[in-house]
Amino acid sequence: MDSSDHPPTEPAKAHRVLVLQGGGALGSYQSGAYQALCHHDFEPEWVAGISIGAINAAIIAGNPREKRIGRLKEFWEMASAPVPWKPVLKGDHAHTAFDNASAAMIMAFGVPGFFTPRFPPAQIFPSSDLATMSYYDTTPLRATLLRLVDFELINSGTPRFSVGAVNVATGNLEYFDNTTVNDDGTRKYIIGPEHIMASAALPPGFPAIKVGEDYYWDGGIASNTPLDYVLLEETKRDLLIFQVDLFSARGPLPTTLNDAAEREKDIRFSSRTRMNTDKNKTIHNAIKAIGDLIGKLPDELKNDPSVAFLTEVTKENTVTVVHLIYRSKLYESSSKDYNFSRLNMIDHWQSGERDVGLSMKHTEWFERPQNGETMVTHDLTDADYK
Repeated sequence: MDSSDHPPTEPAKAHRVLVLQGGGALGSYQSGAYQALCHHDFEPEWVAGISIGAINAAIIAGNPREKRIGRLKEFWEMASAPVPWKPVLKGDHAHTAFDNASAAMIMAFGVPGFFTPRFPPAQIFPSSDLATMSYYDTTPLRATLLRLVDFELINSGTPRFSVGAVNVATGNLEYFDNTTVNDDGTRKYIIGPEHIMASAALPPGFPAIKVGEDYYWDGGIASNTPLDYVLLEETKRDLLIFQVDLFSARGPLPTTLNDAAEREKDIRFSSRTRMNTDKNKTIHNAIKAIGDLIGKLPDELKNDPSVAFLTEVTKENTVTVVHLIYRSKLYESSSKDYNFSRLNMIDHWQSGERDVGLSMKHTEWFERPQNGETMVTHDLTDADYK
């Protein structure tokens, strides 16, 4: 049946998914977005994240709804504590200088409850141990996660929880998922702080994290967004996905060397989100076209084993992706993902709240895909900000 024959689906009638990209200090944008989503009664049934997105995801999935915002604020206020001052002078140039100074402080002293510089420094006394082969020690993050996250709640399976990390030996991206089971029906992963730390272990700054017998690095090395994993895993239920990205694949041409460094980082960590989304839209709509074609076959062909197989695999869900992308400020530089200043944390948080509010004004976005499409994506444009 053509999807246009279905009545519109409100958000409450689709499986709600929150997808969180990696991006270090920019991650407070995701927390602000989540706070705004709560005001619109968006309760995620599945939270998937990578890197800082994995940490935010763990705090969300590892707390009851009434405690989530408080826990997120506690984490980000703690992480932004080292540089509470504000720029003395006004203007973008002054703010850029302030940001660079703040980032230098972070590089020198680390972030409370997150990471600290190794002593003696790794540059002077390098280690051959993969678990300590880094500039910073992330042991404080383990204590923070144990304090802020209820791992028994995560392992209950509700909401579904998935975080991605790269196996250092194989180079494969693996998802630690609280619903994955082995062939014998037993739970494959009992999620603990090490799974979150592995997803956020970006080298060479942070060390590889051992999970079981294997070592893992930040999932953003392979793909900085879990969207592909979500679409691959769920093909039956309709999905409403809020995808919160911290790097934009699109941007202006650089005019300075610092601009070039920032632009390179944006492109690298955006993980070609728009290209992957367009690819998935094409696949979704191709599968739907196959299903429509099967419906037009003569009766004598409908019992063919090949047709029966295709009929089964073309049972397609509908997917709506509301794409939120953090828009860098003019004064921000390539240090924006490790500049944990309090001023920037608050600014990013408020930007997340604002963008959700603007998105919610587009009530048509939350209808079931129409006109024969099975997957649609929506994102804010320049006109929304005017």
